[in-house]
Amino acid sequence: MAYDVEKNDDQWRAELSAEEYAVLREAATERAWSGELLDEDRSGVYTCKACNNELFTAGTKFDSGCGWPSFYESVRPEAVELRPDLSLGIERTEVLCAKCGSHLGHVFPDGFGTPTGDRYCMNSISLNFEATGE
Repeated sequence: MAYDVEKNDDQWRAELSAEEYAVLREAATERAWSGELLDEDRSGVYTCKACNNELFTAGTKFDSGCGWPSFYESVRPEAVELRPDLSLGIERTEVLCAKCGSHLGHVFPDGFGTPTGDRYCMNSISLNFEATGE
């Protein structure tokens, strides 16, 4: 798929830390309970760390108890790209930034009690947070 933001590996490595590159460009996962945005509870917008694409609003964030920031829907359907992921031998759905193709996390249909029933389980390191209304 062609993305609005396309860079080669050298360009991504120059812009991202080694840990950010591993998650965003190689689909690694940060350790559970380690992300700086896990307990963020202010109003605001979550954007892609690699390209600043708006992804989620604070109003859709919820405490799922999984150890990663969780949201029940993206800011708009076209903000993210969903694709099948069989890398662990089980069927999951990977969530990518639709603007640059960076790995954000996975979405699961176990967001019980949320309006959509979905749990977008995102890596904090994949996101920036911009507070609003402060």
